[in-house]
Amino acid sequence: MLRWSYLLLAVVVTAGAAIGVVRLVVPATAGPIADPPGVRRQLAFLRAELDGGAGEVAQQLFPEGYFFLHTLYGLSWVELGLRQPEGERGTALREARWALDRLDSPTGRQPFSPDLTPSYGVFYRGWTNWLRGGVLSLQPGASREPAELARFTEDSVALGTAFDTSTSPYLPAYPGQAWPVDSTVAVASLRLHDTLLPARFGGTVDRWLAGVRQRLDPATGLLPHRVDPTSGTPAEGARATSQSMILRFLVDVDPAFAREQYLGFRDRFVTTPLGLGPAVREYPAGTSGAGDVDSGPLLLGVSLSATVVTLGAAQVHGDAALAGALANYGELAGVPLETPWTKRYAFGAVPIGDAFLAWSKTARPWVAEPPAPLPAQTSGWWRLPLLALLVLLGAAPWPPLLLARRRRRPAPSPPGAPSPADAPSPVKVPSPVEVSLPAEVPSPPGPPSVEQLVEGDR
Repeated sequence: MLRWSYLLLAVVVTAGAAIGVVRLVVPATAGPIADPPGVRRQLAFLRAELDGGAGEVAQQLFPEGYFFLHTLYGLSWVELGLRQPEGERGTALREARWALDRLDSPTGRQPFSPDLTPSYGVFYRGWTNWLRGGVLSLQPGASREPAELARFTEDSVALGTAFDTSTSPYLPAYPGQAWPVDSTVAVASLRLHDTLLPARFGGTVDRWLAGVRQRLDPATGLLPHRVDPTSGTPAEGARATSQSMILRFLVDVDPAFAREQYLGFRDRFVTTPLGLGPAVREYPAGTSGAGDVDSGPLLLGVSLSATVVTLGAAQVHGDAALAGALANYGELAGVPLETPWTKRYAFGAVPIGDAFLAWSKTARPWVAEPPAPLPAQTSGWWRLPLLALLVLLGAAPWPPLLLARRRRRPAPSPPGAPSPADAPSPVKVPSPVEVSLPAEVPSPPGPPSVEQLVEGDR
């Protein structure tokens, strides 16, 4: 029984290692045209989780949990819908609208202040405006819903006015707090407006870019992570959790400036800890810091959340080598659990992680033309150490089994000894039960009689 149990364990370990090899080498991204592998099944899992209250659970983990889970779900459907012919976008349009309705509700607005300019802050207004623009992008121009068009225009005007009247290029997301990433999303939504409708925010965007270039992080030349809400001067240097998202949207604001920023980010933040694959540091090379609710726990300085979002940033900037490497690494390290209908990572324990990964795998520019491919900086040889480890892991259970089997075989004859066929036949010695006795055995002679004695005397 012990031998069979060990054999079963060996088969499971080897099969798991073989699956890991496949996940490392089979492409896990599909570029801006085809559906990324597994994303539709991820969204099926996320919809079931959202229907079961995953948004409310995520809200307990960080302040924008409910908001982000619904937003990323809706944006991923928009991304998939844009890959389909106009007549086949019904599912994407329905699901994106469903997500937007959840955001445009008291629960969706609950963490944000109505007293900010614009109301509920640039985080809420920027992301919802981007998603609403995505919903309109799925509809042919003549069939767009008038109410959705009016709301998109109204929110875009509110954002444009807030930027035009602000002393800083970065509007507050919460009272007394501002992050450049939130304003980048909002400005990208203004560019999207000018693509879908008659242009009106070109001057606003140009002034914003000029203000941003004057307030870059002096240590890295990148947009800072956090700024003074009044002046916009950097209060905290560049960090990967915000940079990876800024670069996802900046390409639709100014592609040339975005390319400069992306190359600087890639040089300072992309790393290969222990030589086992590409990942993204939370802080620039040569510096360190603590993790927080955005970055998550930092392992060897790496932020898992920033690594996932960088996949999308690399994809929209034409860095196919890095995007593919990050996707394959995620297929191995994320331990995906697949069925014919759903797919989830980390056994589905953190749905917000699945939402970010689905959104990253579907990344493509919405306004700008796809950029020219970047020369590969990430070599395919990064897979070699992991492949070697997987091969060793898959082979490790088998030597004890082979050794035990060899011990059970009969010992070979010494050299020169006759083989069993050439050996003389042994002499058969009858056993005691096989010895036959004569039928009558004579009795031994008894003592002589008196007559015999007398006769003898005579």
